Amino acid sequence: MVTREVSYAGRACTIKAFVAEPAGAATAPAAIVVQEWWGLNEHIRDVARRLGREGYFAIAPDLYSRQGNKVATDPNTAAQLMAGLKKENGIEDLQTTVEWLRAQSETRSTRIGITGFCMGGSYALLLPCESKEIAAAAPFYGEIPADEKLQKLNCPIVYAYGENDGWIQRADVDRLTAALKKFDKKGDVKIYNGCSHGFFNDTRPDVYRPAEAKDAWERTLKLFAENLKV
Repeated sequence: MVTREVSYAGRACTIKAFVAEPAGAATAPAAIVVQEWWGLNEHIRDVARRLGREGYFAIAPDLYSRQGNKVATDPNTAAQLMAGLKKENGIEDLQTTVEWLRAQSETRSTRIGITGFCMGGSYALLLPCESKEIAAAAPFYGEIPADEKLQKLNCPIVYAYGENDGWIQRADVDRLTAALKKFDKKGDVKIYNGCSHGFFNDTRPDVYRPAEAKDAWERTLKLFAENLKV
């Protein structure tokens, strides 16, 4: 696996991103990793590296590129950065990332997956409702779009949620489960008992749950293998 920093022209600014890809591979399926509200930090880079080791061309775009590529370490700053990112601008920059991926000779551009966490989980579920370019999505504890958006979901999903999440409401997660059935969409919602928001983040000992994080990651890899490596 090799890693590099890249940049490409967005609608409003230059978007910076971190790439991890298999060494020597002619082509590879692509996967987008969307940051938590902290920004494009070392944890998100590590998730991209994990996907690179699994044979994916993984890219983690900096959705705070419009705000000077900032990274937060405290919740107040993170909240300000997230509030400064309009949802439509985040989607626009992710769509630009998809376009960039499709232009790369190293990617199998017809197969793009997406995963994300916290704020990134919201985008990882919303983007495949807005775009037909995504072939698989694995959102972790993100906001649930309105049903009229979910009706337009274009790919299979696995959604990971901790039952003690203080940010995302259980009622909305149950609505997602119902919407997948109502709209005949392929997907699965996994609720992890005793877990809090952010349980996948191994840099946060206050919330990290290794066994549940491992299971959620294995489910993500299974989804990607079934839908991207074809």
